[in-house]
Amino acid sequence: MVITCSSSFSTTSTTSTAIFDIGNYSTKLLNIESQSRTYNSSLPLPPKPLLIATPSEAGNFPVVLFLHGYLLYNSFYSQLMQHISSHGFIVVAPQLYSLEGADTTKEIKSIAEITNWLAEGLHNFLPSQVEPNLKKLALAGHSRGGKAAFALVLGKVANVSTKLKFSALIGIDPVDGMDKGNQTPPPVLTYIPRSFNLDMAVLVIGSGLGEVKKNPLFPACAPKGVNHRDFYNECCRPACYFVAKDYGHVDMLDDETKGVRGKATYCLCKNGKCREPMRRFVGGIVVAFLEAYLEGNSSDLMAIKDGCVALPVELQDVDFLV
Repeated sequence: MVITCSSSFSTTSTTSTAIFDIGNYSTKLLNIESQSRTYNSSLPLPPKPLLIATPSEAGNFPVVLFLHGYLLYNSFYSQLMQHISSHGFIVVAPQLYSLEGADTTKEIKSIAEITNWLAEGLHNFLPSQVEPNLKKLALAGHSRGGKAAFALVLGKVANVSTKLKFSALIGIDPVDGMDKGNQTPPPVLTYIPRSFNLDMAVLVIGSGLGEVKKNPLFPACAPKGVNHRDFYNECCRPACYFVAKDYGHVDMLDDETKGVRGKATYCLCKNGKCREPMRRFVGGIVVAFLEAYLEGNSSDLMAIKDGCVALPVELQDVDFLV
């Protein structure tokens, strides 16, 4: 069954929900060096540097492996990560590369290696009272990271697999290249509706301004033909789809992103008025989805589907495959 809501979905709300606000857990941000950067350690170090957002209080928490976008730093997502973590999740964000070409094969292999490391290494770096529940493991990615996430679980790279099983997949404004027919290797989209045969729930979040050029000199950051719409069209049930109307491809990043790359996020992509509403929306939708498909509590997600929740943004499109 397909449940479709119109854009009026976001303006008929009657109640609010805490998922769009910071949750009840206080959080810590941890920086973990990689094997290549640290030489004297008795602990099993990750293949890549990690930024981890974790609850500070005692508990057994689901884990989200979060992949950054093209040429971005994992630290640019610290506020989004803390938002998700404050609702009772451990968010692990590797720095997959500093500079990289069009081919994503190498980073997909790195993601698999990091996933396999989680079982042996993650608990060593968390607060002593915090336990990761790797039976409840989600994979999420933004932009190129979203493409890489789909590519890994779809087996787009030969002889690459993970020892751990993902239970949920999240694409935040995923992008598969420059245009239809000009996908970056390995291509993920097949343009065959409902062709993604995945044994897990999928959430796709899109930005309404992602396919709009910032100026004539640069391409759109999430071009038509290779963006969120195309990814969702190939998803099978269960899947959820949300598009924020007046926000751009990088509007879920931190309020302030420093350095040359941080400043470039304001120049290369069409942006909304400010980042906070989009970041709160993405954080809240991710939490509602994870609560539903990792924790078995679908109350927030169903309240959003039924149009009974006040949202931080106006929605351009909403769709559920259930």
